[in-house]
Amino acid sequence: MAGHSQFKNIMHRKGAQDAKRAKQFAKVIREITVATREGMPDPAMNPRLRAAISAAREVNMPKDTVERAIKKASGAGGGDDYVEVRYEGYGPAGVAVIVEGLTDNRNRTASDVRAAFSKHGGSLGETNSVSFMFQRLGVITYPLDVATEDEMLEAGIEAGADNVETTAEGHEITCAVESFFAVRDALETRFGEPASARLDWRPDTVVTLDEEKASSVLKLIDVLEENDDVQSVYANFDLPDDVAEKLSA
Repeated sequence: MAGHSQFKNIMHRKGAQDAKRAKQFAKVIREITVATREGMPDPAMNPRLRAAISAAREVNMPKDTVERAIKKASGAGGGDDYVEVRYEGYGPAGVAVIVEGLTDNRNRTASDVRAAFSKHGGSLGETNSVSFMFQRLGVITYPLDVATEDEMLEAGIEAGADNVETTAEGHEITCAVESFFAVRDALETRFGEPASARLDWRPDTVVTLDEEKASSVLKLIDVLEENDDVQSVYANFDLPDDVAEKLSA
């Protein structure tokens, strides 16, 4: 999603990298915890856990940290119980926002998310109030050097993917949610571990923002992503290159 990826790039300019890394680790550990309890502690037998471990590698989480998280989650009385939550609403300029989280206290998380929307010019809506404007997809990416465009297209078709797009940034394979783990595993068998593999919300249409509106939307998303209970934030906005440059200056 254009808006979200640009937002991520802009946020990379921020300091306090150690704190940011710790927060990333905490979010991944929550996903590992839920994935382990939902299935088995063996990644080979638990597709969601394999995806969580892949996410841990993306943020350079040490292997022993991953193993401790799995061990803790699979043990008797293994720590906090997290449930999956999703919130939907509108931010400034009518931007549609989806917030996904893992929480051990629904009331706290709902209150925090509602307050963030209200404080930053948005409004929290009901479930499915904006998700109809997005597509839920499995997204798998590989660097360019693992295969040619034709090789990746052929492999994607054989694996059951819906689309394969190759750009200067790499190969992106998208598929239905129901096919995600099967497609990922088929591609991993052929090309090795992907650069990333996740479920994503992709907007059908986007709102193009000027500098003032973009600043307001990014503040809301920043606050939401700072919340420990929030795993991912998606929004249907786009930033023109000149606006993105000004905001990242």
